[in-house]
Amino acid sequence: MTAMKDDSRPIIEYADVEILRKELVVLKDVSFSVRPGEFIYLIGRVGSGKSSLLKSLYAEVPVNAGKARIFDYDLTDIRRKEVPYLRRRIGIVFQDFQLLTDRNVYANLDFVLRATGWTDRREREERIDLTLRQVGMANKSYKMPHELSGGEQQRIVIARALLNKPDLILADEPTGNLDPDTGLQIVNQLHNIAAEGTAVVMATHNLSIIEEFNGRLMRIDSKKLIVEQ
Repeated sequence: MTAMKDDSRPIIEYADVEILRKELVVLKDVSFSVRPGEFIYLIGRVGSGKSSLLKSLYAEVPVNAGKARIFDYDLTDIRRKEVPYLRRRIGIVFQDFQLLTDRNVYANLDFVLRATGWTDRREREERIDLTLRQVGMANKSYKMPHELSGGEQQRIVIARALLNKPDLILADEPTGNLDPDTGLQIVNQLHNIAAEGTAVVMATHNLSIIEEFNGRLMRIDSKKLIVEQ
């Protein structure tokens, strides 16, 4: 089911896709592709369907019609047993962090690794240390989530998304709960990740960020996706 990464081939290909939620059409005629290392902004009004599109990519929201491929998975008929393997190749960054509040940073990340099949304790320790260093949080592993600022929590969330060396990062309004300066730091971090070869699709309504950092722009309007550049 898995294959070697091919930078010449899109990791996502949608053609004339329709997405339903509660039997209502949220998006229709959606066509786009994403290649390794691309940074893509997904914009649109609140409730326009940005989150639904992102959730369709990890099989949380089903694709109702059209052609939808991510990696080597066909999202129109993906089997339930295949979904965990798909999700291991995707890192997700949420607006509201969703860290486990009853354990420290290290235990939050260790929980994810154990849940995704990492059985060797030393390998888990090395992977956690590496990802925390990658996001500039190497000295925060002992901290509880409530002891961290919003920006620090979001960096831990990015570290969590990177744990399984994903081919794709999906960031759903990752700066929504942050002050402007901290938000810029988080987007800069995501850009650095894309520069290392991991594709990033970031939903946002913050147009000033788009002006600050380059990226391909996709806009949702009237239930349709418009690829602007």
